[in-house]
Parts: sequence; C-alpha cells; structure tokens
Amino acid sequence: MFSDVIQFIRTLYPNDKSIPLHAPSFIGNEKKYVLDAIDSTFVSSVGTYVDQFESAFAKYVGADYAVAVVNGTAALHVSLLLCDVEQNDLVITQPLTFVATGNAIKYCGADPIFLDIDPNTLSLCPHALTNFLEKDTEVINSHCIHKVSGRKIKACLPMHTFGHPAKIKQIVSICETHHISVVEDAAESLGSYYHNQHTGTFGKVGVFSFNGNKIMTTGGGGMIVTNDVEIATKAKHLTTTAKLPHQWAYIHDTVGYNYRLPNLNAALGLAQLEQLDAFLAAKRSLARQYKDYFKDQKKCHYLSEPEDARSNFWLNTLLFEHKKDRDHFLHDLNHANIMVRPVWEPLCYLKPFVGCMTDNLTQLQSIYERLANIPSSYIHEPKS
Repeated sequence: MFSDVIQFIRTLYPNDKSIPLHAPSFIGNEKKYVLDAIDSTFVSSVGTYVDQFESAFAKYVGADYAVAVVNGTAALHVSLLLCDVEQNDLVITQPLTFVATGNAIKYCGADPIFLDIDPNTLSLCPHALTNFLEKDTEVINSHCIHKVSGRKIKACLPMHTFGHPAKIKQIVSICETHHISVVEDAAESLGSYYHNQHTGTFGKVGVFSFNGNKIMTTGGGGMIVTNDVEIATKAKHLTTTAKLPHQWAYIHDTVGYNYRLPNLNAALGLAQLEQLDAFLAAKRSLARQYKDYFKDQKKCHYLSEPEDARSNFWLNTLLFEHKKDRDHFLHDLNHANIMVRPVWEPLCYLKPFVGCMTDNLTQLQSIYERLANIPSSYIHEPKS
C-alpha cells in the first residue's frame, strides 16, 4: 500500500539496508576529546570537560547557567524539586509525552494533571490550561489550590513535542498569573526557537536530554538551565550528593542525588555541540524534502513547524486521516526494514497514571492514534 513512500525514503538513505528512526553522527572531535579525558584520569563527575560543556551549552541556548546531569529524567526530577514540588502536590502537564515527564513528577511524591494538547504543536494547549485553572482552581496566599481536592498546584511541565516549540510564552504568562512555576521539558527541542528565543529559557527552569537518539548526544546525559543563580547553585549541590565543599571531609547537608554528568560524557557532548548548527541545517534539509513529498499524499499530511516557531525537526511526523491507514503504514514500512513508530501511548492511559486528573482530552483522543514518526537521521554527513 505504501510502496511509493518506501521507495522515496530509500532514496534519502541509499546506503542503509535497515533504516533507523534516528541515529547519531560522530564525525567531529568526539574521539579526540574522549581520549583526552581518559588521559587526564578525570573520567567521572569532576573534570574540565564538564565545566566547558556547561559553559558552552548555556551560551548556545542563551541561559545564564547550565548544570550537566546524567540524563534528562534526572534533570526533570531535580528541576521539580527546585520548584518546591513535594509530596501530595500537583503538577500540570500534557499526556502526549515520553514517560520520563510523568515519572519525574511521581519521583517527587506528586501527581500529574493531564490537560489537552494543541493540535498544531502537539504540546500543552494554552486554552486548555486557562480553562482548567479558571474553572477548577483558586489562588490562596500566593498558592494555586485545586478546589475539589485542596491540593497545591506547584508547577506546570509542558514538553516541546518532537522538537516543535509549544506556545510557551502564553503558557508561562498564564502560570505566572496563577502563581505556578514553569519547568520546560525541552528534552527534544535543542536548537528550536519560539519568537526567536531558545526553548528551555522561558520558564523558571529548562531541561534538555542528550540520549543517544537526540539531535546531539553525550551517550546518556541531560542539562538543567536557568537564569537564577540561587537555583543553579542549588541544582549543582543537589546533583552532587549535596556534599559540602571540603578538601577531604565528606559532609552532606541534605538528601542529595548522584546525578552529575561524568567528564567522559561531557567530552563527547562538547564535540557534538560544536557541530550542532550543521546538524540543524541537515535536519531542516530533510524536513523540506519530506514536506515537499508528502504535500501530495492523500492519506496523511506532514506536520511542519508551528507559527512563530523555528523547529529543530528532531523527529519528523505524519498525521494520517484514519488510524487504519496509519497502522498499515507502520506495518508496511517496518517490514521493509524502515523504522517508523507510533507516538507514545498517552501517559493518562498507562497503569502508573490511571486515576490522575485530566480534562476532556478532546484533541488528544482525536489525534494520537493517527500519528507516526518517520526516519529522521541526518541525510548527509554534517561538516564540523
């Protein structure tokens, strides 16, 4: 049924017998920097590459501070703690996201509230957020309180889905009115901008991921960014087992986490960051080809970048007219050794989150079973 699509994608990746969804590219200083880190003997969470990577990353996204951690999930967990999310609190988020978003909320002893998505961004819908807050909450003593349960809503955690920026300015403005801190899950959106400002820098804290399938990778890693020096200092302290500085004594002043990024991974990340602009250019080139090809397809259409946004096009995505066509597409292409996948099962339907609060989720229910991600690796080798 989709033989023409199979043929087209194979023209994009002519040298790949089996085409992955997204593969990393290591053609810069990766080996040089990693070997240098090994030679230094500083291969764990202390080393010059950690400092260099944090500094270069903060500069790239336009944040004042960056704290490197072991993965994006750890970054989300600590960021919520930095926003005072505690046992029995509530955190607003979207149901269409990777499970790490929901897990991080649960790590804090809090529960998520799943609100509907925007059909153009696939991220948290500002209208759904406004409707919920105006109808179901009230502000008491500078705290947003859920009327029925009496529980505090401490944070809002929107995720920039597949690298497409959410309507984050609107979300932050709404949350500020209701005394809710915003933690941006920018795990997928490194290199994406909304109104010419980098994602992850609108909220109180922003979070990035460098997993092996991201637009750049440290093997496994994440980053917390903020413009608040107190938050940055506390983030570094909490992620370094809350150890007080001392030449030889091991004294810890609170429950901390062994979340700091090793120097080896930071060396890899610094080399990848040097090539990020080339990676982004290659991704946009691929996106243009997909957009041009799928404009004439009747069974589906290509999801391009939202209005007022510049996307990194991390994962290219199709929206089908009917679920049955989407399912045939998944079957045909995977059997042709071309990896395509459905989007994640919405968190509100997963066992750990059943019973959590939601709104009507009208857009989510209409869309999620008709979406598919398609191969998104670089279509040519970026030059460093």
